[in-house]
Amino acid sequence: MSKIAFLYPGQGAQKVGMGKDFYEQNDMAKEVFDKAQELLDFDVIATCFEENEDINNTAYTQAAMVTACLAMTKVLLDSGVKPDVTAGLSLGEYAAIAVAGGMSYEDAITTVRQRGIFMNEAVPQGKGAMAAVLGLTGEQVEQAVDSIDDVTVANYNCPGQIVITGMKEAVDKAMDVLKENGAKRVLPLNVSGPFHSPFLTGAGEKLSEVLDKVSIAPLEIPYVTNVNAEYITDSSNTKELLVKQVSSPVRFEQSVRNMLADGVDTFIEIGPGRTLAGFIKKITKDVKVYNVAAYDDVAKVVAEVVS
Repeated sequence: MSKIAFLYPGQGAQKVGMGKDFYEQNDMAKEVFDKAQELLDFDVIATCFEENEDINNTAYTQAAMVTACLAMTKVLLDSGVKPDVTAGLSLGEYAAIAVAGGMSYEDAITTVRQRGIFMNEAVPQGKGAMAAVLGLTGEQVEQAVDSIDDVTVANYNCPGQIVITGMKEAVDKAMDVLKENGAKRVLPLNVSGPFHSPFLTGAGEKLSEVLDKVSIAPLEIPYVTNVNAEYITDSSNTKELLVKQVSSPVRFEQSVRNMLADGVDTFIEIGPGRTLAGFIKKITKDVKVYNVAAYDDVAKVVAEVVS
């Protein structure tokens, strides 16, 4: 029996036009966007569909991304494709929890709006930085940066791709050290802060106050959390995990390996881009990987996975 995982991308995958074809061709997708437009304090539809600078601003990106991903998911679910487990990278975890039944779509969208604002304000612009490290293991990266203050690992994406985070000067120093330690490439990321670092602890504390007002429901299916890569079947500690997630490393590779161990053999990335699909293909060649980024993708996935 095939097991299906729905996966949701994080910040960096956003692009102008995401979800527009869903909005124009499907009433359920349109309803998700229209509800988000009603709930949010900015024009999320224009941010997703029209050329603008806000789409790459953390304060707006997160709500826009989750809105688009959930609109796409509505269509996929209605077409008969159901997940056995969900997971998301960083902000994508909110879509994963909503689809798993742990919170309403509306709460997921409005909460990540606040999350984006708090993360954007946590460290002054230009003071923080992140960089992708290619060609070293997570352990090698940890050892290389261990003696450098103000730098930690932010993401364990897949074999040979680790992301570091911290204060800009410290990250610049770490980039040189990592190259000396054998990294094939170390690439600075176009982000506005040192996400998933201890410097975001304050943002997590503010987020906690927002989450206190969010209704967390019993899960219909499990989701896998970024914080420890474990299956979550009881949503009672979901708020605590989401608070920790802001300042903790994202353990995506470990999450995928746990899903593989559970028998997941079909992964469907829902949202703009193919980042997570690329990671999975570096983790294993033995599974089916699909993307739902355009409306036409739904029919292709349905044809493949619905028996």
